[in-house]
Amino acid sequence: MTTVEISGRSSFVQANGLRHRVLRYGEPGARDLLFLPGITSPAETADFLAVLLAEMGFRVTVPDVRGRGQSDRAEAGQYRLTDYAADAAGLVDALELVDPVVVGHSMGARIAAAWAVLHAPQPRGLVLLVDPPVSGPGRGPYPTSREAFLQQLHQAQAGTDADAVRAFYPKWPERELQLRAEVLASCDETAVLETHEGFETEDFFPYWAELAQPALLVRGGDSPVMPLAAVTDLRRARPDIEIVTVPGAGHMVPWDALSGFLDAVRPYLLAQLPQTSAH
Repeated sequence: MTTVEISGRSSFVQANGLRHRVLRYGEPGARDLLFLPGITSPAETADFLAVLLAEMGFRVTVPDVRGRGQSDRAEAGQYRLTDYAADAAGLVDALELVDPVVVGHSMGARIAAAWAVLHAPQPRGLVLLVDPPVSGPGRGPYPTSREAFLQQLHQAQAGTDADAVRAFYPKWPERELQLRAEVLASCDETAVLETHEGFETEDFFPYWAELAQPALLVRGGDSPVMPLAAVTDLRRARPDIEIVTVPGAGHMVPWDALSGFLDAVRPYLLAQLPQTSAH
């Protein structure tokens, strides 16, 4: 529970052998959009963005990814990218999401790409990747260390506040700082550590190479997670997929620079809506 008011409607669904908690926004029957959050981001952390996406005309679903929030914990060894992608496919089926737009941030962007390649090779909805980690075999470590994640997690478990969270995320609005302070402790340590290991052992580039259109990648202009050398490699591998940079944003793009993020993605998202419902 959180003291911050959350607009999404909470429910539970069985998918891929686990019970998943989801938050849902917007009107039933509207264009489906599945938002997949990052490594230490329970569903509530995307509330501010999900509200805006629903206002655009989408029926938005945000899950607590396995091992986070109120969703089930998996067995050790079952926090691989393929596990997460199978969860996403299971949620699409269980919730009967129709040709969904899939938006993923950070870990969620990796999951979105893996889901598209492994489970939806001919997607009809946009796959929008926001600052996916490009670390992996032969590409150096993920820029936030294992120890830094543990520090934040243990701090949250002991009881933290918005001021302490601000030390890690100085650009964030007060509401989002408070929300993270209250929900971060719901992230399972094994889930976080195994996922962090995956950032350095699982290669994003094969999924990128096979990703079908329509697709879009958005990166933070100041993000250490997507260095320019990696962006060059991504462009070389897939010159047909547009890569858009949001100036002034770090890795947490919509949290750091919401208006810039919305300006970057709005035309692509509105193009996914029936003409009568585009706002």
